[in-house]
Amino acid sequence: MKCLSISQPFADLIISRKKEIELRNWNTNFRGEFLIHAPIKIRLDDCKRLKITKKLVTGVIIGKAELYDVKKYNSSKKVKADKEFHLSSKKFQGKTFGFMLKNAKPLRVPIPWKGQLGFFDVSFSKKRINDIVTDIIDDEYRFQWVGHH
Repeated sequence: MKCLSISQPFADLIISRKKEIELRNWNTNFRGEFLIHAPIKIRLDDCKRLKITKKLVTGVIIGKAELYDVKKYNSSKKVKADKEFHLSSKKFQGKTFGFMLKNAKPLRVPIPWKGQLGFFDVSFSKKRINDIVTDIIDDEYRFQWVGHH
């Protein structure tokens, strides 16, 4: 499955459906569902600007979304017009593309993973899947136990 590294706090904003456009300075022909990876680096200036104070996870795959279209921006006026959808303070630099996203969902258990540039392929070994399923089952058991005791 394809995966895209998106810096925090933007990865978290996407999976919580508060951000619907991801700005990039490169285009893609890829369309479809992809995993969202939150790399180690957190953009602290954007956290302050957006008043985000919660602890953000990094170095993990945190969710998934669907890329259904790419919007090409050819002026700073158009980038500013969509600010409520991309939440970026990024300045227009000639080549700006907006990855249009929908159906974003968080994973209940983040998956540790090393990010890469651009869209990259992620495949899980059978052992890795078993470990993830075990973590999910353990997490669900703890959630149900705490909720009922």
